Amino acid sequence: MSDPKVIQGRVRPNFPKRAVITGGMPYGNKDLHFGHVGGVFVQADAFARFLRDRIGAENVIFVSGTDCYGSPIVESHREMASRGEFEGSLEDFVAFNHKRQKETLTAYHVFPNLFAASGIGRASTVHREMGAFFIETLYAHGFLEKRTTPQFYDPERQVFLNGRQVLGRCPVEGCQSEKAYADECSLGHQYEPRDLIAPKSSLTGEKPEMRDVTNWYLNLPKFRDILSAWLEEVKTSNQWRSFVISSIQEYFEPPIIHVPIKQLEELEAIRHTLPAHTQQEGKASSVQLVFDSLEVLEKAREILAKHAIRYRKGKTLVPFRLTGNLAWGVPVPDLDGMDGLTFWVWPESLWAPISFTAAYLESRGLSKDDWRAWWCSKESQVYQFIGEDNVFFYSLPEFAMFLGLQGEKPDRHPPEGQLQLPHLIANRHLLFLSKKASSSGDVKPPMANALLDFYTADQLRTHFLSLGLGSKSVSFQPKPFNPNADARAADPVLKEGHLLSNAFNRAIRSCFYTAQKFYEGKVPVGEVSADVLTQSETAVLDFEMAMFTHEFQAAVDVAGRYIRDINQQWNQNKPYNDDCDPHVRRQALIDAFHMVRVATVVMHPIAPAGTEKVRDYLALDKTFWDWEKIFEPLYVFMENPAEHKLKFLEPRVDFFDKHFSQISE
Repeated sequence: MSDPKVIQGRVRPNFPKRAVITGGMPYGNKDLHFGHVGGVFVQADAFARFLRDRIGAENVIFVSGTDCYGSPIVESHREMASRGEFEGSLEDFVAFNHKRQKETLTAYHVFPNLFAASGIGRASTVHREMGAFFIETLYAHGFLEKRTTPQFYDPERQVFLNGRQVLGRCPVEGCQSEKAYADECSLGHQYEPRDLIAPKSSLTGEKPEMRDVTNWYLNLPKFRDILSAWLEEVKTSNQWRSFVISSIQEYFEPPIIHVPIKQLEELEAIRHTLPAHTQQEGKASSVQLVFDSLEVLEKAREILAKHAIRYRKGKTLVPFRLTGNLAWGVPVPDLDGMDGLTFWVWPESLWAPISFTAAYLESRGLSKDDWRAWWCSKESQVYQFIGEDNVFFYSLPEFAMFLGLQGEKPDRHPPEGQLQLPHLIANRHLLFLSKKASSSGDVKPPMANALLDFYTADQLRTHFLSLGLGSKSVSFQPKPFNPNADARAADPVLKEGHLLSNAFNRAIRSCFYTAQKFYEGKVPVGEVSADVLTQSETAVLDFEMAMFTHEFQAAVDVAGRYIRDINQQWNQNKPYNDDCDPHVRRQALIDAFHMVRVATVVMHPIAPAGTEKVRDYLALDKTFWDWEKIFEPLYVFMENPAEHKLKFLEPRVDFFDKHFSQISE
């Protein structure tokens, strides 16, 4: 049976012929905390592993890497160097952290085809070339504009301040961010630097000046109609998470200014001086002034500011800055007399996965230009795993840049050979002890590698995937890190871990020990019971659909129920007992091995270390993971099933180990 399209009357989902998976880009100023791993990388790796099994490893590229540039890295390096905590250049700093990040991912069995770094090695060179290609093409197609804007300047230090060297309060209406920087807050909202509330220089603690600088901007409003039409199609596809669509939809509001209700009297006094607008109810504490264009809104802001009327801008499409003057950045080609600029970190991080794909293909002896077969083909699909704070950047600006490469009149359905639009898989916040954790906030998250002092990687992967971050924010509550944990209560992280270390271990060992006791360490050859085949098919189809829709919690649930069914059916027959009827024992073992085989394959993306150990003891090669044969019996992988000998399993050997700290439990 070769990968049938319909099973049990159910049409199976269509997967692409080729796929690229991307897993965010952590800043190169630190190692990974638990949110990086549990909130993005584990999901990306599990899906990449599933697709490698499902469509063939040669048809999947999983890339990610360290984001080496940007003001957070410059500031971290400056602070650590000033405290004597790091010696070396900025490049040394990001190289040091890149190595730590890669080691952490390896410890969690997260294995991209390439975990690169945007500022180190060959990938860095490819990344610079890709940046030049993007900006020169967008310029040629008429989608760039020069904009002169004020930038913060510290007169005491006589330097322009980078984005993270200015701290104030976010001016975007409804934003709950605790920290706002020069032109974006910690929740990802963008605004003009001059709108930042109560700015202070992190270098001196004083209020900085504003001085004009000129940069290149992507004319994002030009893409409003095409992106709006694209979004309407996405809404009806039922393939994107609803909160992602809602987040994107907010940016299609008309230009709006929010004015506090308590200043309505002052507003009425100067309303006749404002440009044409309409007023509508806002939230409980504000009213909304709606304008026809951004240009008109800008005039209104100047008038409101002149009369000391507080306001906040709503979300709408505004020009997206591409360049800056931070020395530590990817250099921008000289265009139209604009020289000496570097790319702002956000846009260059959006095409970094393309750069990394090209660098990976080149490392495999192919042309780096072969990236087009993966990013520009309708037979391929790009899946981008991100956190919810980054939805804006990975949707509207990224898609506009991709569309803008087509020409002056792009098509929202890119033709073959042009960059296709990726599928965004955004996760909600992974909280820590019921609070949003941030390395720059009051609640300090544990580093990812610290968790491995108390849990195995398979246990943590299974737990993170079971949390359902695709639909809601969830609190991560590891007992060893919770000062308020009840000493008598079970560790919430180990609920799914026990599925592995208890139920699945028991099922696998039972099969091996029985085969060793009664069948000379061989799997008895025979037909799998019809009801077991049907039960297994149902589990496979349910798991496959859950992975197709990126509902990882559902996938873990399907696998868990199926594993428990193995033990339940085993306990009904008790084939290990000497007094079991030989015919019953034989059939029970045939059925159980089939179920163990299916459970091992579906759990492979979730708990790779333990499942690889099962495959090793089955004495089978890596074709064991091939979903083309997922409905076939175990014997199809054996050259001579009647003589195929399993690897001998010593007493009390576990396939899914408990962490040594849990042994006394």
